[in-house]
Amino acid sequence: MSRTITIDPVTRVEGHGRVTIHLDEHGNVAESFFHIVEFRGFERFIQGTPYWQVPNLVQRLCGICPVSHHLAASKAVDQLVGIDPAELPPAAFKLRKLLHYAQMFQSHALHFFYLASPDLLFGLDAPVEKRNVVAVAVANRELALKGITMRKYGQELIKALAGKKIHGTLAVPGGVYKTFTKEARQLFLEGDGNGLPGIETMIAWSKQMTEFMLGYHQQNRAFLDDFANFPSGHLGMVSPEGALELYDGLLRAKDAQGRVTLNDVPADDYAQYFSEAVERWSYMKFPYLKALGRKQGWNRVGPLARLNVCDYIPSPLAEAARQTFFAFSEQAPCNRSMYTHWARLIETLHAAEVMRELLHDPQILEENNLVRTGSPRRKGIGIIEAPRGTLTHDYEIDEGGLITRCNLIVSTTHNNDAMNRAVREVAGKTISGKGEITDGMLNAVEVAIRAYDPCLSCATQAMGKMPLRAELYSAGGELLQTVEKN
Repeated sequence: MSRTITIDPVTRVEGHGRVTIHLDEHGNVAESFFHIVEFRGFERFIQGTPYWQVPNLVQRLCGICPVSHHLAASKAVDQLVGIDPAELPPAAFKLRKLLHYAQMFQSHALHFFYLASPDLLFGLDAPVEKRNVVAVAVANRELALKGITMRKYGQELIKALAGKKIHGTLAVPGGVYKTFTKEARQLFLEGDGNGLPGIETMIAWSKQMTEFMLGYHQQNRAFLDDFANFPSGHLGMVSPEGALELYDGLLRAKDAQGRVTLNDVPADDYAQYFSEAVERWSYMKFPYLKALGRKQGWNRVGPLARLNVCDYIPSPLAEAARQTFFAFSEQAPCNRSMYTHWARLIETLHAAEVMRELLHDPQILEENNLVRTGSPRRKGIGIIEAPRGTLTHDYEIDEGGLITRCNLIVSTTHNNDAMNRAVREVAGKTISGKGEITDGMLNAVEVAIRAYDPCLSCATQAMGKMPLRAELYSAGGELLQTVEKN
């Protein structure tokens, strides 16, 4: 027997996915899968494209994280024209970094305030009409206004740097095509006096959000510690000194007990250490460390993983918040999925502190020496820490400068195993022995997935909206029930 239930509003995840849950003869969850059933194929159709067009083309993967793809591709294209990150003109490097941290700031604000906060404020069984930012604004007007304004600040800074809030352009091969202006810098330092505060307000609000999350965890510790808590590896970038690094650094991974499994290797060498598996039930790939193998070598990426692998955060307020985080969690590394939201807000605070530092730097106003080139190469690799985690762009070109090979390892693909494990943990605890999918169970599965802020379209290179479909199968393979958010 099967039946379909339509639930509104549309789920708060970008992309298209389906969850299938298989029961054993006793009605308990035997296995579950998080299927990604859409496909874009940027890795293939980009072949034959002139390399200098790539940074603008690949950011069309997504409207949420285009800056991340623009900059990762630009770092790869820099190598094609013979320039490594440290060889960029200083002004160009700092302008790109400012753009990157503005993206980090606005994307984290978008996810927390618009997508995740209804889960935290109203709970898993909240009525569907409360699972949105409008309901958050009704319940906590100050929180919602701060979140909306924080995202606006980041978007306006992106627009000032790249010309548009979405799919703008700043980077060109070997540098940037324009500088910043004194007027723009003053606007973002002091605010416009008409609804857009200055950077000090952004820092103060970000700090308040980390304090809010500490209080939330103190009040809800039992739920947060238990929900989708499982061991995993963790992957992120660090500086040569071991600090959190989001734009350019070394790759480090640790296992669930904190043992180093990838020891600060150059990003250009990623292919020596990582491989990608495929499964017949998903279009999304499964990256893993070769040395540990497919079953043991997968890692989480993103805010929680980055806090787990770094030694410290190189900005004082965010570092203090990181220390508070680990003192409270009493886990290092922390393997609790729901702590990702707190980690995300700590990174938001760090992004605000870095933006302040860069806005005060006189080099971002330089008008000359914005582009540099070297000896051309046939291969280019660009890796950054996108809001959702480690992002890799890898290109090869022919003698005419046309792309012959493209490999993209998007943040959400690293989290593929983790999201599947989260679904399995939540489904097992929620519906085993009950034999029916309820609205609360479906929302609990979504909450587990949403902790990773997945961008499913980016990860499969796919067009489409997201109706999340959950399917329940008996031990004999009979489809018992379908619940779909359409």
